[in-house]
Amino acid sequence: MNIISKIKSFNSEKDEVFYNDMKKILGYRPVKLHFYKEAFTHSSSKKTNNNGFAINYERLEFLGDAILGSVIANYLYKKMPQADEGTLTQMRSKIVSREHLNELGKDIGLINFVKSNISNQNFGDNIYGNLFEAFIGAIHLDKGYLFCEKFIYRNVIEPYVDIERLEGKITSYKSVLIEWCQKHKKKINYQNYEDTGNDSLKHFSVKLFIDKEPISKGRATSKKKAEEIASKRAYYKLQNQIEQ
Repeated sequence: MNIISKIKSFNSEKDEVFYNDMKKILGYRPVKLHFYKEAFTHSSSKKTNNNGFAINYERLEFLGDAILGSVIANYLYKKMPQADEGTLTQMRSKIVSREHLNELGKDIGLINFVKSNISNQNFGDNIYGNLFEAFIGAIHLDKGYLFCEKFIYRNVIEPYVDIERLEGKITSYKSVLIEWCQKHKKKINYQNYEDTGNDSLKHFSVKLFIDKEPISKGRATSKKKAEEIASKRAYYKLQNQIEQ
């Protein structure tokens, strides 16, 4: 089937626009467009297939996460021949961290294609990384592992992966703070509470204390992320003391 036949076979003008948008991002013509549509379908849309199974990006996100981890692991194995298992695992975690994947999803603009019953402004930050992983899953189902690998090299490894910089990158500010406090006999405490506010999504807020002194605050859609935000702010506030 040539490209003209494909365009004629589109169910709607929207499908043709979506096809062209995907082609620009991918660098090639997508074949099984329904996988890419699924990669941008949020669970709030309540879509189901003929068998009554939910249609949303969560299964593709699971698949994309595994494939992304596999490609990055293969790259690091070849790039760092002297690194042991622990070092390789740590480096992979830094590259595929939620923070990093969120940045990738934002850079590509994947949020613009989401179909949901929730306003984009009400999504948590992790939506960007979730979409990126689902997109990887869609590429795999459409074109196979080798195309996925090429896409990941072009959009993740080549522009973003700097081994030397990543070796010094902090993946958990909370862990750094706890270790520092233990070393210096300081007591660290996180006070969590649900923050209802006016948001449609539930938020949590946290106050971070060191030796009963309030140091920083954090707010996010999960307790874990709120604590990490507060920890990051505390780290930069106390950076000179921590790095001594």
